[in-house]
Amino acid sequence: MSKKLKIFGAIFILALAISSCSKRDKYPIEPVIKFYSFTKIDNGFNVDDKAILSLSFTDGDGDIGLDISDTAPPFNLNGDYYNNCIIDYYEKQKGNFVKVVLPFSMNARIPKIDAQVANRGIRGNIEIELFVNNVLSSYDTIRFTAHIYDRALHKSNEVITPEFVIDKKP
Repeated sequence: MSKKLKIFGAIFILALAISSCSKRDKYPIEPVIKFYSFTKIDNGFNVDDKAILSLSFTDGDGDIGLDISDTAPPFNLNGDYYNNCIIDYYEKQKGNFVKVVLPFSMNARIPKIDAQVANRGIRGNIEIELFVNNVLSSYDTIRFTAHIYDRALHKSNEVITPEFVIDKKP
């Protein structure tokens, strides 16, 4: 083997070894969320009925999400942690945002992250489809607050979305 080939081989193996030892990002074990985007969806008649709320997240121990079978307490159907993404709806009424309790829940159940990545820090995006047209209200400016829980019941920070104007009439 030529000397050049041996040097090239040694450099290649060294580069491969260095790239495989890349440092993983470190995140706190409590989930951290950030507002990412909000995309309104009209119903085909220029009325905004739904929207997609996107949140970015990190979690240091990767225990985000629940399986469909996770229904034992504290994740039971009527329990406080059945839904692990808690979303509140606010309307701007006379210049101030007021929390409105709707006849349906905006809360969501984030699916469990793959077990192969669950033992290390993870990051990603969560997308939740929301109904945004409160037909019982004449107010058109809304916003949301959201936070999530991981399986160890660590609570994330709470995010407040920007305000959005909803097209209510065609």
